[in-house]
Amino acid sequence: MKLLLDFLPLVFFFATYKIAGSNADAAAAFATHWMGGWVSGGVVGPKEAPVLLATVVVIAATLLQVAWMKLNRRKIDLMLWISLAMIVVLGGLTVWYHNETFIKWKPSVAFWLMGLVFWGSQTFFHKNLLRQTLGAELDLTDKVWQRLNFAWVAYFGLMGLVNLWVVYSFSTDAWANFHTFGTSALSVVFVIGQGLYLSRHLEPVAADKAAP
Repeated sequence: MKLLLDFLPLVFFFATYKIAGSNADAAAAFATHWMGGWVSGGVVGPKEAPVLLATVVVIAATLLQVAWMKLNRRKIDLMLWISLAMIVVLGGLTVWYHNETFIKWKPSVAFWLMGLVFWGSQTFFHKNLLRQTLGAELDLTDKVWQRLNFAWVAYFGLMGLVNLWVVYSFSTDAWANFHTFGTSALSVVFVIGQGLYLSRHLEPVAADKAAP
């Protein structure tokens, strides 16, 4: 359920972008009529309308996601708070300035902020966020926890760079596809890799606990 909820804003962004892109003139007229007061100059052109509409939709979807979780007393993790802040700030700049670059930078900024939080917590406060979150479920040595933390820092840093590579090397259509599906696929690959790494360290612990 949580995975679906996290993925929905991306789905809404992608669907809005594709639908508006296939009807650019109508999307521009709609955006100008309903969003004219939100954009500099008050007019949205056909070329920029798909990204602007998709940005407004993903801002609204993420706000609703957080509101729903708060109303249902669900835990909102740090990544979602950072994502929400970046979407509102960079998404707002995208809409106001008619500039898709801001929203395209959002994933990179969010990834790097998360990496900075993981690194800073370990380096300056000697707190491993992964251990605090999963320590009750996983019995691992200090060395393994440190390696996992470093792996996440490296993952966030690399994903931020990959996103910018896509932004400046390919079209907006290609970036929208990557942002929706490519990022999720790479995340799944990373998590699977971590699972395989953990399996080498969890088995001996399980065996020790089973011994009389």
